[in-house]
Amino acid sequence: MLNLSQFEVWFVTGSQHLYGYETLRQVAEHSQQIARYLDEAPEIPVRVVFKPVLTTPDEIYRLCQAANAAEHCVGIITWMHTFSPAKMWIGGLNVLQKPLLHLHTQFNRDIPWGEIDMDFMNLNQSAHGDREFGFLMARMRRSRKVVVGHWQHRDVLDQIEVWARVAAARHDLQGAAFVRFGDNMRYVAVTDGNKVSAEITFGYSVNTHGVGDLVRVIDQMSDAAVEALCAEYADTYQMAPELLPTGDRHASLREAARIELGLRAFLEDGNYKGFTNTFEDLHGLSQLPGIATQRLMAAGYGFGAEGDWKTAALLRAMKVMASGLPDGNSFMEDYTYHLAEPLDRGTRDRFRNQWVLGAHMLEICPTIAAQKPICCVHPLGIGGKDDPVRLVFSTFAGPGLNASLIDLGNRFRLLVNEVEAVVPPHDLPKLPVARVLWKPQPDLPTACAAWILAGGAHHTVFSQNLTTEYLEDFADMAGIELAVIDRDTRLRTFKNELRWNEVAYR
Repeated sequence: MLNLSQFEVWFVTGSQHLYGYETLRQVAEHSQQIARYLDEAPEIPVRVVFKPVLTTPDEIYRLCQAANAAEHCVGIITWMHTFSPAKMWIGGLNVLQKPLLHLHTQFNRDIPWGEIDMDFMNLNQSAHGDREFGFLMARMRRSRKVVVGHWQHRDVLDQIEVWARVAAARHDLQGAAFVRFGDNMRYVAVTDGNKVSAEITFGYSVNTHGVGDLVRVIDQMSDAAVEALCAEYADTYQMAPELLPTGDRHASLREAARIELGLRAFLEDGNYKGFTNTFEDLHGLSQLPGIATQRLMAAGYGFGAEGDWKTAALLRAMKVMASGLPDGNSFMEDYTYHLAEPLDRGTRDRFRNQWVLGAHMLEICPTIAAQKPICCVHPLGIGGKDDPVRLVFSTFAGPGLNASLIDLGNRFRLLVNEVEAVVPPHDLPKLPVARVLWKPQPDLPTACAAWILAGGAHHTVFSQNLTTEYLEDFADMAGIELAVIDRDTRLRTFKNELRWNEVAYR
């Protein structure tokens, strides 16, 4: 996965010449100290680069232009140490194309009660300097994240970390390419969408290759490479006996390895960051890619089944956001429900014994596995091909979320449902796929009704290392609608929110 330390955010401080040399010298000194602290903070995965204090419209304009052109700059952090007349910022903000975080802080943590004088007040004016800057961005309808608190506080560092990770993911999507092998599943609505609108909104392109183009690459993979990858499988996973070199299904494992090698080579040669396929278009392939897709997701590629390119791109973005974090993110699908009789009739938590079983035919990423995956082969009653090799496992219990990106025609909507993964109360000995069991917040009936009212897809990205805050920042940076289903969701309020959004985004 990406090393986010290759990216940087610029720390930019605003002031003005009115205060004189000595004040500006102290402003620069304080700004350098804050930037250095943020750069060295282990919580923040990108570089934080100090930029000279800005005091004129020309300086601001040139810096914003430079940020746009800087290859590794993913965003800027702004802070008004003193009062900075905000009209100076209009030209720069008009051209700025990178995400912006407004840090509302001050250099000193505490008021120096016994020593405070007007010199101190003139220097430390963030309380109203940032309000002037905030007004202008509100006036310009400028999307930004506002973080409030002392720059050394952990909650401030945590919020900057989230924003920086999301800014890196947004940067990664600019000019990214995703490949569809074949079209989307026939007659399915939600996996389709406007790829031109997506490129305008998010910055990535989606193009199709016939499956035959992939098959030609797969057929070029050497037997030696196939044998080496089969050995890697044996070292990494619990192998079903029939897939071992002495087993009667070893040929299936070799074919799965050949598919993985060819698919990986195709993606690398085309500089693609994700892909889709569909069981309806497998011409020339002996089996639907199972373990290949699972391992490529683990390596950081986005994926969407049945041609679902929106989910493939969202998964890639969330993989980048989570680079270096424990646990993982995976393509997911709400598959079936456990609708037990409600408990404690009349209480809010009476549906706590109702769950969703998430899975897919094959393609769940092993970064969410709670134990060493089992590599095995089982029949797949769809697609009309040989039985595919796949990794089977369950995931960790704990908080998580499901995210769905849908195309509503006039806009994109990002829908998020916070969930709690739970340990299945029984074994699943006959279910030959990777899976996760979760309780949706606030409860299954409310969550499912809200999801359906919002038009959420059956395909999602499931995450156990990202929070809603990441996706809120992502939606803000992309300028798209966000709808959240969490423990506070009430259907009447949620339906009104959807109605208001129709007006806001019309």
